Amino acid sequence: MKRKYHSLVSIFLLLGVIGILNGCSSKEATSVTDNQVILVGTQNDYPPFAFADENNELVGYDIDVVNEIDKRLDGYTFKFVAIPWDSMFLALESNKIQAIADQIAKTPEREEKYLFTDESYFAAETVIVVKSDRTDILTLEDLEGKTVGALAGDSYTLLLEEHNKKVDNEIILRYSESGNPSEILQDVQTGRIDAYVNDPIMINAVLEKFDLDLQVVGQPIVLDNMGIVFRDDEHGEELKALIDPILKELKEDGTLSELSIKWTGGDYIPE
Repeated sequence: MKRKYHSLVSIFLLLGVIGILNGCSSKEATSVTDNQVILVGTQNDYPPFAFADENNELVGYDIDVVNEIDKRLDGYTFKFVAIPWDSMFLALESNKIQAIADQIAKTPEREEKYLFTDESYFAAETVIVVKSDRTDILTLEDLEGKTVGALAGDSYTLLLEEHNKKVDNEIILRYSESGNPSEILQDVQTGRIDAYVNDPIMINAVLEKFDLDLQVVGQPIVLDNMGIVFRDDEHGEELKALIDPILKELKEDGTLSELSIKWTGGDYIPE
């Protein structure tokens, strides 16, 4: 019988878990009633994919996807750890978590360092958001010379950094200290920055929550497939081999589509 899913919604709880792990053998630390505990990193402020609800419990599309995997995979128990974006991959590399489910786009640079599930569980667009009264920004080229909010290391920022390598009039990137997309969008609202580039589903959720007078403009810049991420080692290979068939099953039986519609209002599951 699988253990009930538990949510770790505080980074301080993560530190407590790490302390326990340091005091135990590897086998003792990862075994609970004969189940191997897999700590899954995600954010707690990225609606509707992963965010803390009014009870401070992690909810969202990515959370539900991993919970479905947990139900169908015997011998493992998945627990979530809320981690700021700028610490996510460091936590994975140091084995403080064993997987990431946080709308991570598959990019060549990341696939050189980490393992991704072959099965993508979401297809996300990349769009530009500006104040509703702006008419001078529609394309990536229109952002040149303007100030755009950024999170270090995310796929949207990498896209802008790559663009800057090819042009003389660079996009001015203002990196967020908080690592919170909601705060960046509020900076667009106040005029501290000109625009933000991210996923339209998350953007619209934040606009509704904070009643921001912003709009998505132009055509989508790119389309990214999202995967669950593991360390590129033997344990990562083991988890990938176990989870890929379940993601395929969730896709084929319509579960992913149902969850996508539940959380986003549309079916964004790649073929």
